[in-house]
Amino acid sequence: MAREALTASYRAPILVLSLGQSGRGGEGFGPAVLSELEQRYPYAGGFVEFVDGGADGLELLHLFTGRQTIVVLDAISGGHAPGAVEVLEGCEVLRYANGDSAATHPGDAHELLSTAAFLGELPEHFYIVGLEPAGNNGISKTPQQELYSAIEQAQEIIDRWLVELSESVTA
Repeated sequence: MAREALTASYRAPILVLSLGQSGRGGEGFGPAVLSELEQRYPYAGGFVEFVDGGADGLELLHLFTGRQTIVVLDAISGGHAPGAVEVLEGCEVLRYANGDSAATHPGDAHELLSTAAFLGELPEHFYIVGLEPAGNNGISKTPQQELYSAIEQAQEIIDRWLVELSESVTA
């Protein structure tokens, strides 16, 4: 019984969270990257949790509690060229979350991240791997080159924190 209680309260230290809806072009960016990353980490259970958050917005806030590192995968409007992949971290995430750029889709990172920051639920290590959508509605086909660039950048972040976790365990 004590073991069940322990596993029920355990949270993987790294959360990889996609936002947006599959099959919706720019909105489908997060789920597409998440799917590929899950395939690259078949044995990371217990250290990395992969969650497709869809357009659930604030309903995902409970996922942040107790994490050391969070990587959000989403289409973001940062004023860059369409298709540009951008990695935000630290104070850049807070500037984006509280900025006045338009939301790219319902349930995107803006409201979720600004609320999490206000409540003190953002861990010290927080990243957004984002794709600048094409067009005003944020819906376009994500080119494979940009998709693979985003996957590689997200994988670098995950690998760095997996190494950090293993070093703290062996120390």
